[in-house]
Amino acid sequence: MIRITNTCNLQDFLNPKPLTSTSARANLTNEHEDQEQIGGVDGRRQLHACIAAASCNSSLNRVLCQGKLQGSLCTGLIYLPVEDKAMKKWGLFFSSLYLQVIIITLLVPASVSQLIRTETWILFQVQRQLEYPEALRGWSKWTNFCYLPPSPTLTVLCSDSHVVELSIVGNKTSNKLSQTFSIDSFFTVLTKLSNLKSLSLVSLGLWGPLPPKIKRFRSLELLNLSSNFIYGEIPPSVTTFKSLKSLVLADNLFNGSTPHLTILGALEDLDLSSNSLGPEFPSLGRRLTNVSLRNNSFKSQIPAKLGGNLPRLLRIDLSYNELSGPFPMSIFSHPSVQYIDIAENELSGTIPMGLSCNRNLTYVDISHNLFVGELPQCISSNSTNKTVITSWNCLSNGDDSREQHSHSYCQTKASTVQSPPSNHSGPEKGKKANLGLLIGVIGGAVGAAAALGLLILFFIRRTNERRSSGKDITHSRSFQEELSFRWVSKSSTDSRRMHQQMRLPSLGLLSYQVYTLEEIEEATGNFDPSNLITEASHGQIYKGRLRDRLVVLVKCLKIKQRNLPQNLNQQMEILSKLRHRNLVSILGHCIVTYQDHPNLSDTVFILLEHVSNGSLKDYLTDWRKKESLKWPQRMAIMIGVARGVQFLHTGVTPGVFGNDLKIENILLDDSLTAKIWGYEIPLPFKTGWENSSVEKDATRPRSAKDAEKEDVYQLGKILLQIIMGKLVKSPNELEDLRQLFEQSLPEHPTELRAATDPSIRGTYAYQSLKTAVEVAVNCLEKDSSKRPSIEDVLWNLLYSIQVQEGWTSSESLSTRT
Repeated sequence: MIRITNTCNLQDFLNPKPLTSTSARANLTNEHEDQEQIGGVDGRRQLHACIAAASCNSSLNRVLCQGKLQGSLCTGLIYLPVEDKAMKKWGLFFSSLYLQVIIITLLVPASVSQLIRTETWILFQVQRQLEYPEALRGWSKWTNFCYLPPSPTLTVLCSDSHVVELSIVGNKTSNKLSQTFSIDSFFTVLTKLSNLKSLSLVSLGLWGPLPPKIKRFRSLELLNLSSNFIYGEIPPSVTTFKSLKSLVLADNLFNGSTPHLTILGALEDLDLSSNSLGPEFPSLGRRLTNVSLRNNSFKSQIPAKLGGNLPRLLRIDLSYNELSGPFPMSIFSHPSVQYIDIAENELSGTIPMGLSCNRNLTYVDISHNLFVGELPQCISSNSTNKTVITSWNCLSNGDDSREQHSHSYCQTKASTVQSPPSNHSGPEKGKKANLGLLIGVIGGAVGAAAALGLLILFFIRRTNERRSSGKDITHSRSFQEELSFRWVSKSSTDSRRMHQQMRLPSLGLLSYQVYTLEEIEEATGNFDPSNLITEASHGQIYKGRLRDRLVVLVKCLKIKQRNLPQNLNQQMEILSKLRHRNLVSILGHCIVTYQDHPNLSDTVFILLEHVSNGSLKDYLTDWRKKESLKWPQRMAIMIGVARGVQFLHTGVTPGVFGNDLKIENILLDDSLTAKIWGYEIPLPFKTGWENSSVEKDATRPRSAKDAEKEDVYQLGKILLQIIMGKLVKSPNELEDLRQLFEQSLPEHPTELRAATDPSIRGTYAYQSLKTAVEVAVNCLEKDSSKRPSIEDVLWNLLYSIQVQEGWTSSESLSTRT
């Protein structure tokens, strides 16, 4: 029998030592195996207390033992008669196992039950279909989902054996899930968690249209699918969530109209920001407190009764849209509103001087609109507890007058803004229907006659141009004969001469200024290295901030001494005219000369506007960004580039040719307006401002005519990359692609569609695409004399977009993809 020495006590297992072959036995010895026997209950209790102590020495049970066994000496354990060494080991094993079961039972609340097997299987399916994101990689068959500790990336909450809250936050901000992912299959599985009240799937790379089956979630109170790649319209089935309090679909690729959200009677928080929704302003529920519709494509007027329809409103953000007309001023005095942001729209009118604001209003941004007149006292200035931004309107007492347009600018701009027609109906509409029909018939007949006359004049004009000018496109194939003979509306044909009438359009920029060296040093932090963006052999580019908080780029050019100051000033006069909507415009300059030090190079500091939304190359190489560029957006960008080049060629004298046109030098602002960066600086004694550190390539064209045709060639290359949605890496690849498109144009529309970017399929009119391809093919002609002029390029691109805008139904195009 076993003799147990009296060396095992409570303190031994409350302060355990590392588990070893000796300590694990808790000082059990085999002294006098067949001599002595400790009988009675006390001896057996001592044995089991020591067994418990041995169990407590394991790292898994140490804390549990200390928390649950203190003072009890494990008196509830089963007494095991131990006859030999083997039995002793089994006793230790079973006692330890039994102890763990008892402790876990004591720790688990009796009110919480295990997740049912079906929902456990569903969660594992979610893990697999999401392709094992970081937050879910620790899941295994041993995972008890209902007892997972909540974290910023994962929360699973259960009630009555069902999942009621699931929140997964990933890190796929720029990458979608693989092509094998099916959003329809994913939600087929996920909607089987029928008791879900809160669902958040953020930054997981979800892509595809949101399926209508999402309505199977009967009890949802919160739905957050933000920062994914979900596209298409928001399905009307989201309005079936009668208990939904928070709907967050921000930062996706949704487009089209929004469903009638007034049906969601419990909805309090709505965030649809950073999509492409529009053009009509959405209907909103009365219980909303927070509304964010920023960065979409809403182009209509804001309902006049918006404030009255939202009695609980706290925050509203409508910025970065194209909303027009008056803003409902009652929102400023709304009793609960605290935050109003309507910046970057085309809202117009005056703000009543007698307007009273809610005293809890802490943030107001009405900048970059068309408001005129004076601001009322309640929003005319900042204070310690209120921020007010009013720049770039036409206000007489807004921010610094240098940050306001003229009154006439806003009046002219507001008169040209056209909102989509409202869907009003009523008696007045019925009374005027017949009159409208009559006017429409008469107007149509007159318009048709005028169009026929203009068409005849157009053909005569084009024929004369062909006879007198060698700049038109030379055609060698029948399909090319159509290229220069498109019928374009009068407004489009006038675009050829538009640059003569609007050479320096109002751009929302500061007036051109001459700066001092002290101002340049202050803006760049005395040329702090942290502000250096790039450096070339002849100068650097710094990021700077002027005193009025405007962010700019400062280009530093080293020039040679042989130029007299008066000659340099004449060159600066040319630079001051390089301001256009589709150029990274020049804002001013500073000249530093060293007449007394001939060994020092003079320096010209050129200030340019700062465009921070990335380049066209970024958008075509980043899957997420590329998805936001459908065919209409791409054509608008290309037309902007063509307009910028046209201005460089004809908008200043002498023209600026031989520009560094490439896809990475086409920058996009927040509204996706194209701005050319890297164009030639008309300073004959220095190179352009290309980003390389080498002097200008000697092989580049030298005459103005050759340089003009080179710019057209580069335009064709950019256009071809826009159509394909990918970059061209070599001249040989470019020529192969040109031949491919050229051969597919006349007789192979299927091949033409197959060669286009898959992400734009279904968004273009075939004739619009075909016209754009024809332009690209002609621009890329090897023989520069056969390339079109920039006017012809712009002409036909405008025709292409006109065809696109007239594409209103699938019947209008039999070859729609």
